[in-house]
Amino acid sequence: MLKAQGRTNKKNNTNQTDKNSKIAEILGLLEESGKGKGWILQEIKKNKLKTQIKTTMNSFEILKCCPDGFISYLLRVLKNDGFENFPDIKTLTKTYQWFFTDIVGSANPTILTKDQARKVWALNELVGRTETFRQRNTKSDVMTITGDGMVIGFNDSPEKPLRLAIELHKILSKYNQIKKGKTKLNIRIGIDTGPVYFIKDLTGKDNFWGPGIIMARRVMDLARPMQILASSRIAEDIRKLSPENKSVMHYIGEYKIKHGEKLSLFNIYGDGWGNKLAPAGKIDARKLEDEPKIKFMFPKIELELEVTNAKNMMTHHTWIWHLVNITDGPLDQVSYYLEGDTPKDFADLNVSIKDEENKKLKIMSVNVNKPYNKEFIVKLNKPLKPNQKRRFLKLEYDWEEPERNFLYTLSTDCKRFKYLLTMPKGVEIKQRVLKVDPATRYKVHASPAAETKYLKDKTEVTWQASNLHAYDAFRFEW
Repeated sequence: MLKAQGRTNKKNNTNQTDKNSKIAEILGLLEESGKGKGWILQEIKKNKLKTQIKTTMNSFEILKCCPDGFISYLLRVLKNDGFENFPDIKTLTKTYQWFFTDIVGSANPTILTKDQARKVWALNELVGRTETFRQRNTKSDVMTITGDGMVIGFNDSPEKPLRLAIELHKILSKYNQIKKGKTKLNIRIGIDTGPVYFIKDLTGKDNFWGPGIIMARRVMDLARPMQILASSRIAEDIRKLSPENKSVMHYIGEYKIKHGEKLSLFNIYGDGWGNKLAPAGKIDARKLEDEPKIKFMFPKIELELEVTNAKNMMTHHTWIWHLVNITDGPLDQVSYYLEGDTPKDFADLNVSIKDEENKKLKIMSVNVNKPYNKEFIVKLNKPLKPNQKRRFLKLEYDWEEPERNFLYTLSTDCKRFKYLLTMPKGVEIKQRVLKVDPATRYKVHASPAAETKYLKDKTEVTWQASNLHAYDAFRFEW
């Protein structure tokens, strides 16, 4: 009898856990689809469900009162809300040679909107007068206007973006001779090669998007006014095609772009066109040689976010790193990098780092103290020998999160990762965890779904994963 009762209790606990998991998934899908408590009440009424609920209850409390069968029904409806009729989209990729340009200072508030519009019209007109643009293949080449600029993809020769850039600069030089001050049209150009996806838009027309355009944009973003930059991917091919090409293409080194990526760049200029001045942000090769790429492995990471003020989303951040020295020598320093959505001085973050013995560690130096990002180095109380494990280091700091999301990128492989968000009671939240592609920033829902607990004085959202890889990035939303 006791054994039978034990099996019954175990089964009930399993069913309850399964129901809670489904409710958590439903709440996430409701947020994603723009539905809310009203939609749940409509479904209850439509299905003539008899349950003891009150209109003052929140969505989670209402769902807890519903039977298991109805919970499964809601989950099916949300997952298949008209999507089962969607056709299978076969996405194709093609590699193009990219020309990306925009107007420098287009967001300058001191320039009238009408004058800015004249610049956009002038850029379009001048590009249209170039020989390369007029002779483009309208059937295979692609282009789109980006507001204050444009991106053009050539399907065949890698020389075409170069020729277009040079022709445009020469025409633009003549145009600016008759202009004065703020009426002059200054542009920047990025050249690259890479693949894109072709997807039908709402009008049925092919639209394109992908890493090829993204990287061309990042090349352009590094350029100074009236400068033409090219990635080494395309430049190495172009400069081998003719002595003329080689004479105008000048290697300027490696540059750091978003998300820690690096680009090798060429500056393109000639007599009376281009900009010889190298862009800012060049990586010092000597520092790269002296510094190992990875010093530690973090087999276990715990990330805890506690919202202490719901009005401004002041959040107490706690990072717990279990670390292993994977170099050939002892290490006594650990570096940290922090980012935030609001401008802060390092002194206002209340930064504290402790080891597993609860001993506070010394911050040796603050290398970067910019309004939105910080870099600093911490000294360990005892050097960590090669392959030696340390239980953990605990970093704590306070920073507002008004956008109600936090992006975390893993620097090494990680066997176990745990995320915990704590929110004061009564604040509506969503428990969404998204995996982010570091190159394209494309987001998908991470698996498994986050779990939510509504406690007496707070709400907790937890998410756990195992066997993650270096550079995996996750966006936690609440």
